[in-house]
Amino acid sequence: MDPNKLEAGQIIDGFRLVEPLQAGGMANFWCVTRDGTDLPMLMKIPLLRAGENPITIIGYEVEQMILPRLSGPHVPRFVAAGDFERPYIVMELIAGTSVKALLEKTPLPPDQVAEIGAKIAFALHDIHRQHVIHLDLKPSNVILRGNDNAVLIDFGLSRHDQLPDLVQEEAEGPVGTGAYIAPEQVLGERSDPRSDLFALGVILYFLATGERPFGEPQSADSWRRRLWQHPTPPRALNAAVPPWLQEIILHCLEVDPEARYATAAQLAFDLQHSSQVNLTQRADRTRRDGIFTVAWRWLRQTRKPLPQRARALASHLANAPIVLAAIDLEPGHEPPNPALAIAVHRVLASEPHARLACISVLKVARLALDKLEDAQGRNPHLGRLAELKHWARAITVEPERITYHVFESTDPAGQLIDYARHNRVDHIVIGARGSSKLRRYLGSVSARVVAEAPCTVTVVRPPGEHSATPANDAGEPQA
Repeated sequence: MDPNKLEAGQIIDGFRLVEPLQAGGMANFWCVTRDGTDLPMLMKIPLLRAGENPITIIGYEVEQMILPRLSGPHVPRFVAAGDFERPYIVMELIAGTSVKALLEKTPLPPDQVAEIGAKIAFALHDIHRQHVIHLDLKPSNVILRGNDNAVLIDFGLSRHDQLPDLVQEEAEGPVGTGAYIAPEQVLGERSDPRSDLFALGVILYFLATGERPFGEPQSADSWRRRLWQHPTPPRALNAAVPPWLQEIILHCLEVDPEARYATAAQLAFDLQHSSQVNLTQRADRTRRDGIFTVAWRWLRQTRKPLPQRARALASHLANAPIVLAAIDLEPGHEPPNPALAIAVHRVLASEPHARLACISVLKVARLALDKLEDAQGRNPHLGRLAELKHWARAITVEPERITYHVFESTDPAGQLIDYARHNRVDHIVIGARGSSKLRRYLGSVSARVVAEAPCTVTVVRPPGEHSATPANDAGEPQA
């Protein structure tokens, strides 16, 4: 099938070609229809002619393997695929705005950069949970859908950790897009999901400053410079970039994957809670590294390249959960269960890359107008925040791994469940108050959280009652 001889109205395996779309570097695209199908569809036809780059053939094979195994709102729905005599892939046509279209408007306001970045990070977390690393993340491969989801496209260079890595097996040298490729990819490492976080850091840098942090290098030799040369700090290019955003961007762009965010969900968490970002020396940088620092890094990297860290994606994500500790600090009730802090400490001790969000909910009346100050003239929100931090003193954890949140709600259980869903929380640890006839009749916050939360829940009983009760991912107590 010659992509250059296709015409509107032509039918290929039951799909009618409607109109051509903008061609890519390795494929042509057509809007197609099929009788009995209302789904808007796109046919991707790879350029497999003689003399074409062999990565085109490899990319077609890879995407044909991976796309049918992906599902959810962050990827196009797979419809059908042809064979090598008539190669094509038909998928859902995503309506929305490509991030590439936003580049001409850069630099964007910091809040908009963070909002876009969080959407992309959630999309990455979703495919990582499905065993896939994208490995070619760039603005043209991200579409912002009308329902506020980011959709990732073009999985031709991706890796599924339960399938053969054809790119690794058949391509010579590193493969990717020069401006966005991660340092470990330059060295041939394709099994680390944090490579996608590096690429997202490049996108955030571009959106915030209007420039790419490493320019547009065209060869593997020039790609290697990012192993020892850090980019100009974003705030040196755009003074409107706040310290928290520079902290996040440079955290993503660390050379060593171990120094980056552990997961895309943790990156999204910081992008959605800018006031809680722990600022380090990254936030204060105003200039590029000096020549002696760069020379020292060059010597170190040429003598000791980054190690290989191949491991299953599921194992990587499991070692870096987001943990929510729900602490009941309502006045007039018994003090917080001391066993709750012990349970949280044990979870964090077993998961050294975990993030902890300490949350307390101020219950407000549905109809009455709640006062902004109590009888002593104190702000209850700030007072609750101080109590929350005092409670957390019993937990030994690095400052960058813990955040504190106080919410006001008429429905504490619903607030906790919504927060867990919105922030992709992996584990909730919640205390239960002492039992009583009234509580058994009305139910409890912890019981509803166990029933409805989209993650594992551990309920810590008061002393003298049952011990901590873990719940499974379906929200049901385990035996």
